[in-house]
Amino acid sequence: MTNYRKLNATEISRLTAQGCEADDWNQMQVAEGFSPSTITHTRFSGEIVLGVFDKTITLPGGLTRRAGLHNVTLHNCTVGNNTLIDGVANYIANYHIGDDCYIQNVNLLLTEGESSFGNGTEVSVLNETGGREVPIYNRLSAQLAYLIAMYRHRPDLTRRLRQMVTDYAATVTSNRGTIGNGVHIVNTGTIRNVCIGDACCIDGASRLENGSINSCREAPVSIGANVTAEDFIISSGACVSDGAVLSRCFVGQACHLFHLFSAHDSLFFSNCQGENGEACAIFAGPYTVTMHKSSLLIAGMFSFLNAGSGSNQSNHMYKLGPIHQGVVERGSKTTSDSYMLWPAKIGAFSLIMGRHVNHPDTSGMPFSYLIEHGKHSYLVPGANLKSVGTIRDAQKWPKRDRRTDPDKLDCINFNLLSPYTIQKMLQGIDTLQGLKQTSGETSESYSFQSTTIKHSSLEKGIQLYTMAIHKFMGNSIIKRLEGAPFANIDDLHRRLQPTDSLGQGEWIDLAGLILPKQAVEEEIDRITGNNGYTLAQAEADFHALHRRYYDMEWTWVCSQMKRWYGKEIDSLTPQDIIAIVRQWNESVVKLDHLLYDDARKEFSTISRIGFGVDGSTSQRDGDFEQVRGQFKSDPFVQMVCRHIEEKTALGNELIDRLNRLEEI
Repeated sequence: MTNYRKLNATEISRLTAQGCEADDWNQMQVAEGFSPSTITHTRFSGEIVLGVFDKTITLPGGLTRRAGLHNVTLHNCTVGNNTLIDGVANYIANYHIGDDCYIQNVNLLLTEGESSFGNGTEVSVLNETGGREVPIYNRLSAQLAYLIAMYRHRPDLTRRLRQMVTDYAATVTSNRGTIGNGVHIVNTGTIRNVCIGDACCIDGASRLENGSINSCREAPVSIGANVTAEDFIISSGACVSDGAVLSRCFVGQACHLFHLFSAHDSLFFSNCQGENGEACAIFAGPYTVTMHKSSLLIAGMFSFLNAGSGSNQSNHMYKLGPIHQGVVERGSKTTSDSYMLWPAKIGAFSLIMGRHVNHPDTSGMPFSYLIEHGKHSYLVPGANLKSVGTIRDAQKWPKRDRRTDPDKLDCINFNLLSPYTIQKMLQGIDTLQGLKQTSGETSESYSFQSTTIKHSSLEKGIQLYTMAIHKFMGNSIIKRLEGAPFANIDDLHRRLQPTDSLGQGEWIDLAGLILPKQAVEEEIDRITGNNGYTLAQAEADFHALHRRYYDMEWTWVCSQMKRWYGKEIDSLTPQDIIAIVRQWNESVVKLDHLLYDDARKEFSTISRIGFGVDGSTSQRDGDFEQVRGQFKSDPFVQMVCRHIEEKTALGNELIDRLNRLEEI
């Protein structure tokens, strides 16, 4: 524990000789070992506590400087050990400043009155006129924000969560701001009512007001040139730079917002990226990406989104105001110049191309193309299951998780196929079969939720969904039995028994966390039924459910056995499982071959246009191969080939073990 004392007469005399002054030297305390030698032209007022300044700081470029205070006015401040403050044009007031900080060429650092530092700020997501406000706080997760914003049919839940956030905000409310250890703040304008965590770097920001920057050593936050932010919270590992403008925003862990990106009343969760364009009243779940100047995301809920240039939506029909909203489920993409007139709901892993103004609801048809043709919206069910881009996305998301903070706020499930998407495919098959029966199998097209489905697309959609379901179900069985010894039928059945009580029924995507709806309902009951329940407990519960995913998934698979294979899990014989594995292997290989063929298009003659610009065909091909390589050596193509081999070997290994069991 650091011991502090008052200044002695010699130290006061030395400070005065070095151009320093104080309203009352008796209000100052200094740490044992303090020396006034590196404090010049500094004015003190109010209660001041100073550490020891006896180390040298190495700045970018190799310049070294001694810690100390120069050309600054401090009012009611604590300054930690070995911090360097130099050149504050106005003053620093009401701040606890940590150890090893570097603050130079700053206009104003001020905490004014009582502040919650952005905690409790109301963010009007989805509906600009209100009704879905989410009060933000330092540890807001995508899952809790989802419940607050989207479960308005449970007013008891909304009231309870909002009160919990209000209570949390009260615990961080203070008339003193905090600047953590190892913070760098240089060439910056005004910082007012902002708490700044350890190792944060603020370089060239214009104005920061009423916010928290939750930086830490493991995941520093970077705030760059010309940033303006008010009423905000920025989480660990985030980067906000290059003229970004934020108002009433939550920025999640490892998000990157830069290149003149602007946003208001929006929530961005883990690993979102925004450049150049605009966001207004959006709920950006994990991995929402928009990078183009002409793109606007407005009044929508997204996650794992890739927005093309010129993507746009409308939430205003010029009647009762901007009250309309849309939902684009996880993993979707919008092509250049795509447009959606809200309200609309787009199914998971869909591709949106063109303009759509008839309010489609394709949530029951995941992995589809939604294409404009002749001012009509055409739906191609399941088409994205054979797209190389879909598989590449699924592979890259885990690799692009930039979160280095060991305390991760959001629960993220990266699985492409899960009970959430497979249940929709099962429903999709039923719907497509029903359309055929209702409209007749000879119809050229079918109407579905303000879209048109061609007959050929309907038939292909059923085939693709069937293959994907076989792939998922078979894969779940193989995982369950992989590496598990079984000496007889009883051993086999014991291994196949569900081990989690949760999993049956409908599944939902809770902004990145895939789980049974029953689990969400039980969590809501805990939140609303116990006045002592805390935000930390809710957070822990979601992480616990996230860890139980595969056990709950298996429970769901078991519940679907009768429907899909005609037998309950207890009735499966080794030959039944062998048949399932063979169907699984056939589906995996067929889907991989479709991906292989889709990848080949990137090496077609058309793809070579623009190569070998001044030469012959042979020079064009040579130029293309030098830049893009050959088809068979492409990393993705090689991955597909390996996947076919590995999955076939995995299936054969299980079939061999099951055959031996039959012989016994």
